[in-house]
Amino acid sequence: METLLKITTVPMEYELKIHNARLEYSSSKSQLITDRIKGGLTIKNRPIKLHLDTYDARNSVCPTTMESVRQAATKGKSAALEATATYAKEGAMLLDPKITNPLDVIFSQRAQQPTGDFGLRFLPTTGPDIEWSDPDLSMQYQIDKLSFDIKVANGNIEFIPGNIELSITQMPDVNIEYIGKPLYVPPSAANYFNHTPVDIFA
Repeated sequence: METLLKITTVPMEYELKIHNARLEYSSSKSQLITDRIKGGLTIKNRPIKLHLDTYDARNSVCPTTMESVRQAATKGKSAALEATATYAKEGAMLLDPKITNPLDVIFSQRAQQPTGDFGLRFLPTTGPDIEWSDPDLSMQYQIDKLSFDIKVANGNIEFIPGNIELSITQMPDVNIEYIGKPLYVPPSAANYFNHTPVDIFA
């Protein structure tokens, strides 16, 4: 019996890439960091402060309006008290029967020249009020400061594990090819097809 089918198998093809495990070392540089804090000289000076109050001294020479009113009121009050005392004394003399002529006594007392000690004073009677605060001087000196920071290189070791890559370049396949002659029904019809192909492009 004639073989009618041709079966061809195509095997699978693949490619393996193997990467071995390895250690990688990366080094770093040591660093020296310097920081400087600048010092300096600080001087604080507070000069003497003078507080001069001449209010009372000026009022003793040329008082202000308010001070003049106050002094005038004080003198008026004193004069009223003295006049009241004088009038009371003179009224008592007028009522005293032992005094034969009280009006002559009163007039003679009023006409008398003033007696007593007279003082000499200089103006202004009050000096200025002087106050002061002591001066102050402070000095502060600070030297420069240096700070160092050293960073030592430690390095870095990294382990990279191995790796296997599988790449399939050709998939498996089965090719089935019919290699027999055509089968005609009925078989006697095969005689009608034994001719050369007709060239349709001629």
